[in-house]
Amino acid sequence: MRQKPIDNYIVDFFCSKLKLIIEVDGISHNDKYKRDQIRQQRLESWGFSVLRFYEKDIKKDIRAVIGAIEDWIEKFEKK
Repeated sequence: MRQKPIDNYIVDFFCSKLKLIIEVDGISHNDKYKRDQIRQQRLESWGFSVLRFYEKDIKKDIRAVIGAIEDWIEKFEKK
């Protein structure tokens, strides 16, 4: 699902079955590192996992991004 509201936040992508949030950091995230970290820590405190990718990496090598997501899912399912 794309852009899901969770509490006071809107996440880029969300899978409720895996409790997985995928965030895409583009130019709008420049100079917002501290705010993003606080937001991520809060989401993780509620039991969500957050994977974060730079927009440029997605555009440059989507296969690597997909591989990272698949690796995370494989580890999650082994728990």
